[in-house]
Amino acid sequence: MDGQVIEKLRLPSPHPRIKLYFVTYLSDGLKVKGYLTEPETDEKLPGFLYLRGGIKNVGMPRIARLIQFSAEGFIVFAPFYRGNKGGEGQEDFAGHDRNDAINACLVLHNHAKVQKHHIHLFGFSRGGAMALFTAASLGFVRSTVCWNGVSDMKLTYEERIDLRRMMKRVIGTPTKYPDRYDWRTPLNTTAKILCPVLIIHGVKDEHVSIEHGYRLEANLKEQGKKVETWYFEKFIHFFPEPDNRNTVVQLTEWMKRQ
Repeated sequence: MDGQVIEKLRLPSPHPRIKLYFVTYLSDGLKVKGYLTEPETDEKLPGFLYLRGGIKNVGMPRIARLIQFSAEGFIVFAPFYRGNKGGEGQEDFAGHDRNDAINACLVLHNHAKVQKHHIHLFGFSRGGAMALFTAASLGFVRSTVCWNGVSDMKLTYEERIDLRRMMKRVIGTPTKYPDRYDWRTPLNTTAKILCPVLIIHGVKDEHVSIEHGYRLEANLKEQGKKVETWYFEKFIHFFPEPDNRNTVVQLTEWMKRQ
């Protein structure tokens, strides 16, 4: 059954009070892998779905990053998406692999120690699109954060000349296959999102331009959705310290208020 955990392997954790696991779960019948972090407590905690950016080994979730979010009081699950770290299938860049995010959210929803009505989504870069698709698919999601997130796949093709070879191989060109790009653009499905959305974006982002954030903000406001924006004038794709750490604390506090 999709969203079912079929293997959970304990790994050494860099944090003495947070457990780390290497998880195998089902998505579209495929065995997909991911990391799970659990603070050591008897209390039920909110769930945090960490949706990575990039593709294949580029943008793979870092354990230290997941621990950082889990230390704020969340059970965190970070899927690698299909075809990675020994998982079955092949990524198709916010195509069918969006189901790996949706089913990963079901993993959290089924987790015995997760508060069912306090599951939050976090998407970074390409993961922003995955988060928006997941929020549009699952009505129980409490909040969604898009940090330097992709909202328009055709815009990504236009801006990222270095990604065009990969995108042509995985998707095709926007000229020849406009429907494939429309399908991968979450702006076309945001009408189904029920939860508040927080947009975090560096104005000088060189990988996912601020235009993605502006378009998402305008789209959500046009539909009467609850949206908040934190735009940082001086920052690029990766925020420097201590601003990165401060933003992590602030966004998790925002989630808990929703």
